[in-house]
Amino acid sequence: MENSRSCKNCQNRTIGSDDTTGNPVCLSCGFLQDYDNYDAQIGGISGPTGTQVRTGTAGTGTVYNYNETKIYNAQKEIEDLMYQLGFSSSKSSEVKDMVVKVTNGEYGQGRWFTVLIGACACIVMRIDGKPLAIVTVANIVCCDIYELGRMVYRVVDFLDLKLPEFDIVDSFEHYIRNAPSFSEVSEDLIGRMLKQGVFLVQCLVKWYVTTGRRPLPVVAAVLVFVARLNQVDVVIEDVANELQVAVVTCRLRYKELLERLVKVARGLPWGEDVTVKNIMKHATFVIQYMELKSMSKKRNKNKNFEDVGFDLDYLIDDCLSNGNDYALDADDTVNDSQYFHIDHSTRLSIEGPNRFQISQECLAMIYSKMKNEMYVQESTNSRDNSIRKRKRRYDMLSYTDWWKGESEMSKKLLVKQIVEKDVGLSVMPPSFDSGCLAYERRKEKIKAAKYRIHKTMYPSDASSIDTIDVGSLEHVNAGKRRRKKMKFDVDWEDFIIETLLLHQVEEVEIEKGYYKTLMDLHVFNY
Repeated sequence: MENSRSCKNCQNRTIGSDDTTGNPVCLSCGFLQDYDNYDAQIGGISGPTGTQVRTGTAGTGTVYNYNETKIYNAQKEIEDLMYQLGFSSSKSSEVKDMVVKVTNGEYGQGRWFTVLIGACACIVMRIDGKPLAIVTVANIVCCDIYELGRMVYRVVDFLDLKLPEFDIVDSFEHYIRNAPSFSEVSEDLIGRMLKQGVFLVQCLVKWYVTTGRRPLPVVAAVLVFVARLNQVDVVIEDVANELQVAVVTCRLRYKELLERLVKVARGLPWGEDVTVKNIMKHATFVIQYMELKSMSKKRNKNKNFEDVGFDLDYLIDDCLSNGNDYALDADDTVNDSQYFHIDHSTRLSIEGPNRFQISQECLAMIYSKMKNEMYVQESTNSRDNSIRKRKRRYDMLSYTDWWKGESEMSKKLLVKQIVEKDVGLSVMPPSFDSGCLAYERRKEKIKAAKYRIHKTMYPSDASSIDTIDVGSLEHVNAGKRRRKKMKFDVDWEDFIIETLLLHQVEEVEIEKGYYKTLMDLHVFNY
């Protein structure tokens, strides 16, 4: 078809279009004319194709569109994260299916999608009952635990899932078998430490140490304790770093564990001498006592160590008698035997043979076997070996198999079963104890505030106020630094209490400690 435009080369009006490219060309001389067939694709109105790049493709030379490329990259990212987490192919498929269900098969890209993959991984492992710390996942997906936790909550709410509770026993078993600090420990010792750790972890559950707290610091504290109990050299900082938890929190949980064991030791004849500093020297006796208590039948809660049902003073006198392997030092034996002395008027008798499952003959045989297995090397020079003997006195049970692991507390139990067990100590949750202490402290602060108000308003009649324990007022702020020229130190809480009392607020309301609400209702409510 000829065009009215003339050719720039031959000046003939024989311009037509090329059949292949569609570009204008001179039919006479074949000269390619200037490009003038531009077709603007505005908003896709004119059709699905563009000039240089086909609409909806990833670029020149590709057959994948945008959606297919996004899905491919998302699946590749899921596989990479699952490989870093060490997931099996089946678990990876479960995570991928959950991501597809959440995104309706659209997947995604960007930071939020990476966090979503980590959240789905946590949920899949929690449903399966496998221990996977959220801190570990957060480090791999490069986000903080709070952002990952919010995503977990959103996924659970969107899919309407019911996650099982965190199993601290399984977590303890996982870390004691896989932590680098215990990689060189023999398998037999790992099994022994595992039973001891499960026993202590479930005791901490019974003592509410794990209630409302992060469980991994408790696991780290028990790991360190059972390691030191079995002469395995570990450092609490290393264990905390391996579990990716705060060292300060681990130290606090470890201290709480020692404090609970000290309270349990109060049931022993020599329990008054046990403190947090020397509890490790008595730990074998304390745990053995707890194991026996957990295996005994539940009776009156007021009964103590004397109610185990056998002749305790006979056995102890036999063990501490002259001529056996327990007589380490004559003076020490005399001094130590005072803890085991029991008045013969209150000698226990085997009135109920079914009250305790171990008979007197069986216990005597156990102690005889323990004495036969004991080997204490006597030295001719007692003065040179006094330090060695003193050390052997504290490590007596390290040479014997003091741990039997026959208690049900050494196995995984339900919370209801754990609470019903008796391990020698029944305590309230730490938060409840702290609340009671804070309540009593506020009551003393109210008394002190009333005393100061009355003394200020009626200086001449200050002596007529009801008698107040001045000693208790002096210790209201015992933990705070006192000023040198003040008889009683006051802080912001004391001023708030005084203000509320002056506004006729009931003392019962002040004792609850909701100062901000009371100030808004009675002081700032004009």
